[in-house]
Amino acid sequence: MTVQTSLEDSRSVRLKAATRDSHGALDKRIMAGDIFADRSNFARFLRVQYRFHRSIDALYASPALDALLPDLAERRRLQQVRSDLQDLEQALPGEDIIALGNDLPLPTALGWLYVAEGSNLGGTVLYKMAAALGLDRDFGARHLAAHPDGAARHWRGFTAALDAVVLSPAQEQEVIDAADAAFRSVHGHVEVEFS
Repeated sequence: MTVQTSLEDSRSVRLKAATRDSHGALDKRIMAGDIFADRSNFARFLRVQYRFHRSIDALYASPALDALLPDLAERRRLQQVRSDLQDLEQALPGEDIIALGNDLPLPTALGWLYVAEGSNLGGTVLYKMAAALGLDRDFGARHLAAHPDGAARHWRGFTAALDAVVLSPAQEQEVIDAADAAFRSVHGHVEVEFS
């Protein structure tokens, strides 16, 4: 017997609902940093992005994850963030960044990747705002630029693969806990860079 899962019951929709508070708090904190006031503030935001993407970079090199999430390796954005920082003549954040291994339990890795890929979708809004600072896909804001196929289509491809992974109820909770931890981790990076 095949059980059909409706869009409303999908893992990605449940994740969005379960992490609404931590995601909302992070968005408010980032915007409170007035990241589009000038390039200096935007550079702080880039350092936050670098810290986060440096911490999860190994996940994009995991063969096991790549088998479940097509095109995972090409979704990697660490080098783009690094180039954006270099465009603005910024030093890379220090070696205090704790990197996750590519051997995380599957549910934990999925939760962190959900946050990373969701930030890519949300980045398209920030990309338009970065234009006021003279930043674009060729200088300073390349990591925010939409995928050539379109941000929404790229996101739907990721969530379809994410939703298709078979997990137990306990593992479902682990995915939620990991996504919440990822949002809190980024919030911590914001506090480091904007304090």
